[in-house]
Amino acid sequence: MNRIATLVAFVLAFIGAFLFMAHLPLPGIGFGILALLTLYSLKMANNWERFVILRLGKLSSVKGPGLFLIIPVIDAITAVIDERIQTTAFNAESALTRDTVPVNVDAVIFWHVHDAQAAALNITDYRSAIDRVAQTSLREMIGSSLLTALLSERKVADEVLRTEIARKTADWGISVNSVEIRDVAIPVALQDAMSRQAQAEREKEARVILGSAEAAIAQKFVDAANTYGSNAAALHLRAMNIIYETTKERGATILMPTSMVDSMSVALPAAVMAQAAPAAPAPKPPG
Repeated sequence: MNRIATLVAFVLAFIGAFLFMAHLPLPGIGFGILALLTLYSLKMANNWERFVILRLGKLSSVKGPGLFLIIPVIDAITAVIDERIQTTAFNAESALTRDTVPVNVDAVIFWHVHDAQAAALNITDYRSAIDRVAQTSLREMIGSSLLTALLSERKVADEVLRTEIARKTADWGISVNSVEIRDVAIPVALQDAMSRQAQAEREKEARVILGSAEAAIAQKFVDAANTYGSNAAALHLRAMNIIYETTKERGATILMPTSMVDSMSVALPAAVMAQAAPAAPAPKPPG
């Protein structure tokens, strides 16, 4: 019974009582019977509800939303279907992956009924059926997946589950919106082993990067040595730069060898360049 039917029945019953008290028994009894029929025949469905009605045991119609009438005794409301999106949490404990690793997986499914007639007539309890199908599909998916794929490819696993559950529940008038795996728990011993493996991989990558950096630095040193060996002016400028860097600190006493002081002389690089240059051939005497 709903509030609208109760209000209309109350008004009709009040009119019938008034007529009966006004010495009009037949109209009063008629309004009383009409009030009773209204109470049991006038129904109201909310915007998200669908009423599946059987007439003498056979499907008559699916009503809703809004007000509608049924025939008392002859018609029966066999199910009230909620077409809003529903959520069902499910899990699989100690399920073995394809590489025989036991895992505990928690997931949640978002679904709704798109065909109220099929949900009411094709299955006894579609809510519990969704839960059972989701659990079995989750175990099948875990058994066909590797642990690494299950941990790193959550979106792929979600889509596989959604497709499989939707295929199994299509005949029940149910649409599966999405499936989301919330947690994948693995044994503690395996967690430690995976942590050590990941740490070893990171150390390996760090050593490779460090070796590459050292090789690049060594090559730069070789290039600099070749440049200084063939260009005395560059070596002279580098020596002056080193002396400048060492004398920037104030209040410090710095001892420099005489060779470093001599390197600041402009004549030294010139002499080195002259010594390194090949001697020019002597001019031939006139014959």
